[in-house]
Amino acid sequence: MREEFSNFKKFIKGKKVAVVGIGVSNTPLVKFLIELGANIIACDRKESLGDIEEYLLSNGCTLSLGEDYLEGILNADVVFRTPSLLPSNEYLVKAKENGAYVTSEIKELLKYAKGKIFAVTGSDGKTTTTTLIGEILKHSGKKVYIGGNIGTPLFTKIEEIGQDDFIVLELSSFQLMDVTEGVDVSVITNVSPNHLDIHKDYEEYIEAKKNIIKSSKESSIIVLNKDNSITDSIVSNGCIRKFSRRENAFAYSTSDSLYVNNTHVVDKRNIKLKGEHNVENLLTAFAATFDYVSIDDMKAVSETFSGVAHRIEFVREFNGVKYYNDSIASSPSRTLAGLQSFTEKVILICGGYDKNIPFEPLASEGIDKIKQLIVMGHTKEKIKSAFEDEMNKTGKKLPIYETISFEDAVLFAKTVAIEGDVIILSPACASFDMFKNFEERGNKFKEIVNELND
Repeated sequence: MREEFSNFKKFIKGKKVAVVGIGVSNTPLVKFLIELGANIIACDRKESLGDIEEYLLSNGCTLSLGEDYLEGILNADVVFRTPSLLPSNEYLVKAKENGAYVTSEIKELLKYAKGKIFAVTGSDGKTTTTTLIGEILKHSGKKVYIGGNIGTPLFTKIEEIGQDDFIVLELSSFQLMDVTEGVDVSVITNVSPNHLDIHKDYEEYIEAKKNIIKSSKESSIIVLNKDNSITDSIVSNGCIRKFSRRENAFAYSTSDSLYVNNTHVVDKRNIKLKGEHNVENLLTAFAATFDYVSIDDMKAVSETFSGVAHRIEFVREFNGVKYYNDSIASSPSRTLAGLQSFTEKVILICGGYDKNIPFEPLASEGIDKIKQLIVMGHTKEKIKSAFEDEMNKTGKKLPIYETISFEDAVLFAKTVAIEGDVIILSPACASFDMFKNFEERGNKFKEIVNELND
């Protein structure tokens, strides 16, 4: 049983509460905490908070902004950390030593929320899988709340979520690092190197992902990828269900169909989503929802759900060339999955912020899927070097072009493409060298493509 939220309300009232990161996602949390009687210390690296600043000041909040913004948490009774501020941060450690309770929106949600909780993590496929689980549950008539990395902070809606409702959360390694509360259904889609610019090492990243199942009970459902060596080796005292595109499992696919618990769900030719990685996402969702929905619900969503924006999103056909936006692909493994979605070789636009992830796998596994490679951003030299090494080893040939800006990359792709070609933005990198996030990057790509003319 989870705790009663009335306990939190009593606890938080009158406390000095530092909230780190006053962006779009944390603004509802701040307002909620103010309503509960907390004295807010708003901590943000920005020097100014724009429109929200006046609201904060008018409600008696203290601002801790700029380079030394984390000094503000040292005076707090409670600290809500932003996901990218890891629990090992020296200021958070010092705040705990001073007696502060360090937590997060997700940690408190898992502690107090009623209803069934599904938690989805992994290196790739989290958002699509989370959305598919939500859509299948909704199709069966359930009331569903989707949150975590997507949607609004659900902690602010905690008093409206009922015992019979369903919560589906997409959770990153950063959000999971200090999670100790169990959930009803845990999903790890896959694990491959990611976010190594922030995590201490790959092992820390893997352990953060595993946190999602460490508090599992015997009644908990654990959904794992049989085709991924790391997830396949995970053990738990919960009920483990595996999915596979290669062999028999609880949820599996053949050359022409998808199955769950040895029951046919849908023919591959009728699936709306493009690519084998989305077959994997569907299998994951089938295994996760099996106890709560019918086969017909799974089939209906499989045949109608067309995808989430920025995930191999068809943008436009211009002069016989098709343009796809796969801006979500912020790792080499995600870009490889996107390349596998096409039967033809593609013109690939990639590069961006360096997360210290090696590009050799992208070169060795992706070179045969690429017709021409256009590189940009901070990582363009590293990507180019990885592909040149692969060409030297194998004797294979691939034209590689470097561009100065994001717009140059898209416009150059147009000049080298001929009728029948596919151009895809699938960066294999984060966006932070040029954009705030992958959504902004994808939207800019769509804007440029939609403005193309002769």
